[in-house]
Amino acid sequence: MPRVVYLGDAVSAAGYRLAGATVRTPGPGEAGQALAWALGQASLVLISAELAGQLDEALLRRAQLALQPLLLVVPDLIGGAAAPDLAARLRAQLGME
Repeated sequence: MPRVVYLGDAVSAAGYRLAGATVRTPGPGEAGQALAWALGQASLVLISAELAGQLDEALLRRAQLALQPLLLVVPDLIGGAAAPDLAARLRAQLGME
């Protein structure tokens, strides 16, 4: 079982592959299938922000809230989409912003 799986663009995937991760670069409409595969394979799933944006919000939320495997949305190398600002989101939810 691979320990780390990266889902995202081919350029970023090349770097993650060099770091030892198993990578998938899903085509259009394949994001949900790729995520389901990765969740069954890894203890850590890294997904690009652009690919995460293609997923159903409820599906992504369930995957993020699950205890195993850990799912992290990472910034895109190409800059197509920014990763969510979790600190700002927490401040807003706590009424600090």
